[in-house]
Amino acid sequence: MMKSGSILLAAVLLVLTAAPTVAQSGYQVITVNDGGTITGTVKWNGPLPKIPSLVINKDPEICDPQAQKKRDLERLLVSADGGVANTVVFLKDITKGKAMDLPEGRQFLNQRTCRYEPHLLLVPANGTLQLKSSDPVLHTVHMSGSADYNLPFPFANQTVSRTMNREGLVDLRCNAGHVWMNAEMLVVQHPYYAVTDEDGNFKLTNVPPGEYEIEAWHEGWKVTGQGALYDVMTQMRVQRPIFSDPVEWTKKVTVPSNGTVEVKFMISDKRPEMASNR
Repeated sequence: MMKSGSILLAAVLLVLTAAPTVAQSGYQVITVNDGGTITGTVKWNGPLPKIPSLVINKDPEICDPQAQKKRDLERLLVSADGGVANTVVFLKDITKGKAMDLPEGRQFLNQRTCRYEPHLLLVPANGTLQLKSSDPVLHTVHMSGSADYNLPFPFANQTVSRTMNREGLVDLRCNAGHVWMNAEMLVVQHPYYAVTDEDGNFKLTNVPPGEYEIEAWHEGWKVTGQGALYDVMTQMRVQRPIFSDPVEWTKKVTVPSNGTVEVKFMISDKRPEMASNR
């Protein structure tokens, strides 16, 4: 008991409380009386790449209740009709519009059966991310990128919150040996962001009329290597996948007053553009 208690204490002490620089916003909230709507889809074109799944080699009673023995990395989800889920579609360089109204479900992370849910998070700059673990096993949420927290969850149903002070991309990983656990978070300055559903559909509402550049951003799906780390619970050296960089596709769109415009993205494994810094 003393040994396990010492390990638990060590895990709790991993909490990092860094104070990142606060991003400056150039976005102005205005009343939009004649806003338009952008609807559309993101579809996959061409053969699907083969993405490896990982063996569930730790805590199978919690992580693998259906005894599947392997876990998909969830980096590329394509429906039967080609719709690509978890693609972020947003307007670039928009300077004014409606108030922030990002979905609350994208600002709450749960850890359930050794998965991060949802896989893609959207949090306003200077907004709060809520985090919880539903699993009765040690997890961590190790953030890197525009946030650098490392949060242990030694108990089930523990909820914490952290403010996201810097705009940009945040990678989320588990340092407790569940090497397949991964998620991504975008910390953003304006509300004109949407995440595609399981069929690749998206919608942006109450957009001020005008011409814009719209982007479809994907986290990247290729496994490019393995990175070594120590399981904070067992102190054993483990390997977890390293993923390819995010990719993007852009189009021009004209939003009519009180009208709707449709935008269709076709993405593929061929020559995607490297995503610029969000």
